[in-house]
Amino acid sequence: MSEILENRATPDAKTQLDIYRRMIRIERNDDATRTQIRRGRITAPYYSARGQECIPSAISVLLNNDDKICTIYRGIHDMVAKDMPLRPLWAEICGRVDGTCKGKGGPMHLTHPETGVMVTTGIVGSSMPIANGFGWAALLDGTKQVTVAYFGDGASNIGAFHEALNLASVWKLPVIFVCQNNGFAEHTRYENGTSVDQISKRAIGYGMPGYTVDGNDPVDVYAHAHAAIARARAGEGPTLLECKTFRFMGHVFGDADGYMTKEEKAEAMAKDPLPIYRQKLIDDGIATAEELDALTAKIEAEVNDAIEFAMACEYPSDDELRRDVFAEEIPA
Repeated sequence: MSEILENRATPDAKTQLDIYRRMIRIERNDDATRTQIRRGRITAPYYSARGQECIPSAISVLLNNDDKICTIYRGIHDMVAKDMPLRPLWAEICGRVDGTCKGKGGPMHLTHPETGVMVTTGIVGSSMPIANGFGWAALLDGTKQVTVAYFGDGASNIGAFHEALNLASVWKLPVIFVCQNNGFAEHTRYENGTSVDQISKRAIGYGMPGYTVDGNDPVDVYAHAHAAIARARAGEGPTLLECKTFRFMGHVFGDADGYMTKEEKAEAMAKDPLPIYRQKLIDDGIATAEELDALTAKIEAEVNDAIEFAMACEYPSDDELRRDVFAEEIPA
């Protein structure tokens, strides 16, 4: 079984409200993205993380701007939780020149170093060795920066996962490996492709702590992330967090998700972490319903502003075709 965390840190009221703000920012942004695709205003592959809002939100409140994240194609929610500004994010999704990669990266390759969003990869599991590189740089530079590598449960079965965890442990790299285990590796059910019932058990083989966390409980995610980040900043090395959750949508937008049963999907959606956490904040006296509604309205305005900003931006010109690709610029 996974390890049991002792001396659990608890987020104060202000932090809990900040976690909720990030969750709503993710949910509103995700909903807007799917809406824009349905309306034909953007054409792009999209991997919704609806249902997984809690995980990066409860982790990001513990990170500074110079702490880094490396994520994957289903990772826009990780960036939004890290407070990446939405205008350049949407401009990049729409392929416009004001995007973070001048419109040449698209949704699969978003980056924003100013907020620590270092890379999005389209290759399963490749976030982990890249995170090790940032961790190694932090050690060489003598900083206390940490790097979070986000990945899915399917990525724990490829070589990069095992190589990255081994090296991070040997070199005591300040990296937190966060598996967002939503139960499906693309179209394959967890039990049909993974040899262990808990991915956190694999940490034992690499000499690092491994925890299985309720990925729909912000307080539980916060407590374990707090311990992992403190361990990394203290120079004690990496931690593996397996955050169990569920994705409400298919693998990619338009997927009929026939590999999910209607019953399990309905059960998961009945446990949607967003309304449950909202009610908890109200019951605990942290915020009123009116205050949370106002927060949602403010975030909706931010998302709408970003969309219209992106739509008004120009596409990159032809002479940008090879710029930023090769060390020596080659004329198009």
